[in-house]
Amino acid sequence: MEQKTKINAENSKQDLTITREFDLPLELLFKAYTEPKIVEQWMGTKVLKLENKKHGSWQFETSDAKGNIVFKANGAIHEFIQNQKIIRTFEMENAPFSVQLEFLEFEKLTDNTSKLTIHSIYKSVAHRDQMLKLPFAQGLNMAHNRLQEIANKLN
Repeated sequence: MEQKTKINAENSKQDLTITREFDLPLELLFKAYTEPKIVEQWMGTKVLKLENKKHGSWQFETSDAKGNIVFKANGAIHEFIQNQKIIRTFEMENAPFSVQLEFLEFEKLTDNTSKLTIHSIYKSVAHRDQMLKLPFAQGLNMAHNRLQEIANKLN
């Protein structure tokens, strides 16, 4: 089965581009990325902080069934334009990956469809390639599938 979330990673470059078209109005797609309760549902993580504004910050964490923290990430929001763009940093805590810079662009295709483009820049080609060795693409596609399902119920 073909994944709907596409990742383009050119050889010898320290960035990648993620694209996904959703059967959602632009406003609903943007809301799914900015409303903590919705983010928690499709990402399967707890939103500790999500300050959707220029110079804001965010922090997420995921625990296992025993309450042990298995994933923690945070960043700063550098630009926030409603229904258009979020520029932020992304850093996983206690992981061998350095901070990355993400440009999220939200685009209206029709009244009921929209597109998300994420351009991520890594510290080096090696760091980007290390990330791509993880089940990154499959996990992101699964999360975006959940986003589509959850947002459909809100529509």
